[in-house]
Amino acid sequence: MTNSSDNTAVADPGTLSPLNPLNPITPPSPLAELWRDFRRNRGALLGLALVLVFVFLAVFANWVAPYSPIEQYREAILVPPAWAEGGRMQFLLGTDPVGRDMLSRLIYGTRLSLLIGLVSIGLSMSLGIVLGLTAAYRGGKTDIAIMRCMDVLMALPSLLLAVAVIAILGPGLINAMYAIAIVQLPSFVRLTRAAALGELSRDYVTASRIAGAGPLRLMFIAVLPNCLAPLIVQATLGFSTAILDAAALGFLGLGAQPPTPEWGTMLSSALEFIQSAWWVVSLPGIAILLAVLAFNLMGDGLRDALDPKLKR
Repeated sequence: MTNSSDNTAVADPGTLSPLNPLNPITPPSPLAELWRDFRRNRGALLGLALVLVFVFLAVFANWVAPYSPIEQYREAILVPPAWAEGGRMQFLLGTDPVGRDMLSRLIYGTRLSLLIGLVSIGLSMSLGIVLGLTAAYRGGKTDIAIMRCMDVLMALPSLLLAVAVIAILGPGLINAMYAIAIVQLPSFVRLTRAAALGELSRDYVTASRIAGAGPLRLMFIAVLPNCLAPLIVQATLGFSTAILDAAALGFLGLGAQPPTPEWGTMLSSALEFIQSAWWVVSLPGIAILLAVLAFNLMGDGLRDALDPKLKR
């Protein structure tokens, strides 16, 4: 008589749990592995928390802000914050030189700064991917022409280049986004080209060519997904640079124009009150500092989590 246990299928020992041989070990998903490596960096978690706070304020600014960012209260000009002498609980962070609530303007400024970073980095990354993949795939004169143009852009100081673009296009918020996108373009082009050159020599690319994949399918379907990790890190770090450039252009009067609640513009309009009303200058500066710090910390954490050489 045959024992029933002899008919039991034996699983591959390489996939069995040492605690229970009948239960195979399920490998973690890529997102779970990324989060596991990311959360080891406490600075990255702090940056992520700050970014989430900024995103919340930007999305729900209409409900979070106590007042309109452009509403003026003539009876409350340069009121200090609520905890300072002469402050009012009505205006927690005080008012500016024309009686507008500072807290409301900072909250709406968060929405504007994140929008500038998102649009400019999106444009720069999209065009950079196309140019970088083209340079890597075509090679020869095309590669030389694209990379020499990028070298010229990188040879100019970023703020000077942005000012030059604004001088051609004219001051304004939309043109400031275009200028910041052009400033950020060389880093995405060079990074995409370097990553694509490393992937083009791999076996799966050769197999795709043999299978008849065209240039567009080969570059955007086969190669590009394997180049996204460094591009995501660069986009995160470039976001903070975009916020700084937008604030600098606003401070120079070349970006968002008054009464738009943009942090750099708020700094520019309050310079003459730096000694008599410290809050109208300090608070926008602190907002810029926290936003840039948050994206830098989160970008460092993503770099450590996505790069196998930097994993702890």
